[in-house]
Amino acid sequence: MDVHALRVFAEVVRQQGFTSASRALRLTQPAISKVVMGLEEELGTRLLVRERRRLRLTDAGQVVLARAQGILDAMQVMEEEVQELTALRRGRLRIGTPPIVGVAFLPPLLAAFHAAYPGIALELREEGSHQIEELVRAHELDVGAVVLPTDEEAFETLPFVRDQLRAVLHPAHPLARRRSVTLRELAGTPFVLYRPEFALHGHIIEACRRSGFQPNVVSESSHWDFIVAMVAANIGLALLPVTVCRLLDRRQVRSVRLTDPVIPWDVALVWRRGGQKSPATRAWLELARRRLTSAGAVKPIGSARPGRGASGETNGR
Repeated sequence: MDVHALRVFAEVVRQQGFTSASRALRLTQPAISKVVMGLEEELGTRLLVRERRRLRLTDAGQVVLARAQGILDAMQVMEEEVQELTALRRGRLRIGTPPIVGVAFLPPLLAAFHAAYPGIALELREEGSHQIEELVRAHELDVGAVVLPTDEEAFETLPFVRDQLRAVLHPAHPLARRRSVTLRELAGTPFVLYRPEFALHGHIIEACRRSGFQPNVVSESSHWDFIVAMVAANIGLALLPVTVCRLLDRRQVRSVRLTDPVIPWDVALVWRRGGQKSPATRAWLELARRRLTSAGAVKPIGSARPGRGASGETNGR
């Protein structure tokens, strides 16, 4: 008895006829009949009886069909699992990320994924959150990192960062040595912002509007390091996440806690809701769940201390 014979027998029963089964399996009708007869001879009993142009399973046939279906289902699962393993030896994974997220969080994850699946080509695209959402929606990216909130009817999400913005000021700024500032207190200083395609741009403009003023935007950029350089040159101030502020040199800029309002910077991985995910995408999301959302990976604000020389809370008066 072999799997081929069980597959033919099950198809004959499903199609209720040898002719239909021969078309479905692309075998001749005599070949189908020969396989079923051989199975009956091997088992020593009839499995099918023809009655009024229909096939009826004998008691033995019902037992064989039930067991055959279990074997065929197990074979299909095995074949699919092997195909997935084979698929993870080659292919590509297209990831979109804002520059801040790419610098602060993705390198260790990318390294771990490459070590586990060296045959998967990683294509990393740096864009703002709004553009990343459109690219994921258009099937041009498999997964993206975006600043929340996002369209949860269109995307499934895996949140992995809870953060908030701080005011980044030139050391000579009158407020640079304060422990905290309100957004309204910054109204008289020019702003250096991300470009409009970045979610932070809109979040900051809206927060300023609610605080009663329209910010004087003197420069916009796609890169956080250029924004910081503009602040260090005393061109204006910036609002950047604590995650980035920990990387800054206090000799060039100072970061001060923003208290009114608190502007969140929460980040999640997103992918198309209800879409078929490739094996590479599933492997990436599983790795991300383990690495990014493991104990301590998603930290509440203030749960980590800035290192020596980083621009954490100033010790001003």
